[in-house]
Amino acid sequence: MRLYLLAVGTKMPTWVTQGYEEYAHRMPTKCKLILKEIPAEKRTKNSSIEKIQQKEATKLLNAIPNNCRVVALDGQGALWTTEKLACRLEDWMMSGQDIALLVGGADGLTKNVLATVNEHWSLSRLTFPHPLVRVMVAEQLYRAWSISENHPYHRGA
Repeated sequence: MRLYLLAVGTKMPTWVTQGYEEYAHRMPTKCKLILKEIPAEKRTKNSSIEKIQQKEATKLLNAIPNNCRVVALDGQGALWTTEKLACRLEDWMMSGQDIALLVGGADGLTKNVLATVNEHWSLSRLTFPHPLVRVMVAEQLYRAWSISENHPYHRGA
């Protein structure tokens, strides 16, 4: 199974790239984490936010590999504990289907993108910078995998 993290934005700070890569490289080959960066639309003071969102939405949807289960990282999505994520990861692995995790741009995901996904996942009711989300998702997926494999990385209660 492959986990595709489709995230709007390119040219991340070094700490983001290093943090993401640290955890992505820890994932086993049977559960490979692959980042696909989607270029953000240019913004000016006269830009239409709605048009920007629509263009980014089109690029995101076009970047989803065929036959993927699609999960939107959405502030209104389900709040999962790490243990619940481990269960979801096990279910995803058992399905044999690849997973596409969608992270929108600065203005979030459009309603039409949210309407097409299979699941909605929220990291928190707080809003995080989108670069940080990449690192957090990679770490939590690695932690979830470590729980499923009884690896000592996760020492939670």
